Amino acid sequence: MTSFDDLLALVPIAQIAAKLGVDESTAASAVQAALPTLLGGLQAGADHPEGASTLVDTLAGHGELVEGDGAVDIDRVDVHAGSRIVDDVFGADQSNVISTLGATDGAGGNDLMAQVLPILAPIVLAYLAKQLGGAQGGSTGAIGEILGGLLGGGGAKSTSIGSAVGEALAKNAGPAIGKVLGGLFGKK
Repeated sequence: MTSFDDLLALVPIAQIAAKLGVDESTAASAVQAALPTLLGGLQAGADHPEGASTLVDTLAGHGELVEGDGAVDIDRVDVHAGSRIVDDVFGADQSNVISTLGATDGAGGNDLMAQVLPILAPIVLAYLAKQLGGAQGGSTGAIGEILGGLLGGGGAKSTSIGSAVGEALAKNAGPAIGKVLGGLFGKK
């Protein structure tokens, strides 16, 4: 069974804080806001057979980042690949997602969120690749189950954020994504 907490444990909060020049509390807040949103975006793509197939194919080269127990070493994270992943996941909605997440209390603002998402994306894909390697049944169906487990395994706020983002992206909601995220984070 996949768990949001297991994924969160892989994220090197202290290393992210040091690399981006923020305190650990700010880095933790940014990560906790960004992870469910990133998962929701991936789930939106995986809800379509073509998107699920593409995601499964993409995961084939990402499992090596997550080895053993403990957090990932941030120096092994390919941030350039992460930027491409974030662009693929959110597309035209990326700036709306970043600005809404950046406005979250304690998340450090848009600039920090724009740096955190590309760090998290390869970690998330590596975790998914590792989980998919152990999944039974069809790969494209299994990826949806894994993402659903992650979104359902976080706290109520994580679940609602990830699900709402997934729904908005699946409907090509465009600017509506900002309203959805804003409502979840108490912004108008």
